[in-house]
Amino acid sequence: MALIVQKYGGTSVKDTDRIKSVAEHVAQTAEAGNDLIVVVSAPAGFTDDLTSRAARISADPSPREMDMLLSTGEQISIALLAMALQELGHDAISLTGGQMRIFTDRSHTKARIQYIDLDRVKDELGAGRIIIVAGFQGRTQEHEITTLGRGGSDTTAVAIAAALSADLCEIYTDVDGIYTADPRVVKNPSKLSKISYDEMLELASLGAKVLHPRSVEMAKTHDVPLAVRSSYETEKGGTLVVKKEALEKEYPVTGIACDQNTAEIIIYGVDDRPGIAADIFTALADENVNVDLIIQSGVQNAKNDIAFTVPKNELKKTRRIINSLKDQIMYESVSFDDNVMKISAVGSGMVTGRGIAASMFRVFYENGVNIDMIGTSEIKISCIIRDEEGLKEKLMQALHDEFGLDSIGENDACFEE
Repeated sequence: MALIVQKYGGTSVKDTDRIKSVAEHVAQTAEAGNDLIVVVSAPAGFTDDLTSRAARISADPSPREMDMLLSTGEQISIALLAMALQELGHDAISLTGGQMRIFTDRSHTKARIQYIDLDRVKDELGAGRIIIVAGFQGRTQEHEITTLGRGGSDTTAVAIAAALSADLCEIYTDVDGIYTADPRVVKNPSKLSKISYDEMLELASLGAKVLHPRSVEMAKTHDVPLAVRSSYETEKGGTLVVKKEALEKEYPVTGIACDQNTAEIIIYGVDDRPGIAADIFTALADENVNVDLIIQSGVQNAKNDIAFTVPKNELKKTRRIINSLKDQIMYESVSFDDNVMKISAVGSGMVTGRGIAASMFRVFYENGVNIDMIGTSEIKISCIIRDEEGLKEKLMQALHDEFGLDSIGENDACFEE
């Protein structure tokens, strides 16, 4: 008998027919002798609809009330799925994040899980029940409802799997695994049978939307076995996220990602003295702004420029913060630009591979693209460029072809055994 945590996204429970289909698959897994905890999202489009309703009421709604509002979507899914399983003859119970005793910090709309009290879940499993948990939500010590931000249901599932040392955490979604690039953008992507935690974390952080970065980071930290599978074609094997790393002789690049939810900020003429960068990024961190790429130019006339990127939806807040620092850091001017995108190549083989950056930059040159910013790590190269119509599709296809990714999924030799 294995303990399995399954997560189903919004498209998987978008209507009653899909919920019944999910219930049948969950029932089959339980009938195979497994203990099951199932995490579900709100029905597809429901959270967006609630957000839109809030926007029609208030231009700046209270984060607490947004959590109160948005948490209702998952409750619809868990109740209906529990009912569907009961109709199939299984003892199932639905639990909100609070009833599951998932405790978070007090950061409304982007809370982080602090711990999970396992007494309730162990009692329910001991009674032979299938537990259906509302993803994306938790509670504070003061009994306030919180939500975990975008991708929060993935995080809920992995956190539960980690807390219970589950044998497997399965993420069911509307795609049948992890691809070398978005199949909606690139015409010949390969599905990966396996991908390393590090590569998946980079791809998720750089625009690949199948898994949320926080969930991958948590899976890596706690060594949670993770699988991504299709809720529509459950018999397909999907992709395993594992510890194995790519061999240096095979496929130095594993995937191409694009993130159009990016804004570029450049602060010009900053005094070259200790503490300036600390002042800027401390102020941003204090308001939970997620800063990505950071570049500082060379010093000229005791001045330099500092450029960085943030998500587009945090640009308004970033503008307010930087403008408020004008008298403190004494910069000359600042620009805010949300008409950019980030194109990235990811692969653990980059550690020893040669010419990866040169190949990538050549593709940009051949397509007449100027690069605003470049950021690198041991397993990624990211470039900030202008977001022009049709450019995303053209560049991703060109990079995919340049690195020969149309055949990588056919060759598992790129993973050590």
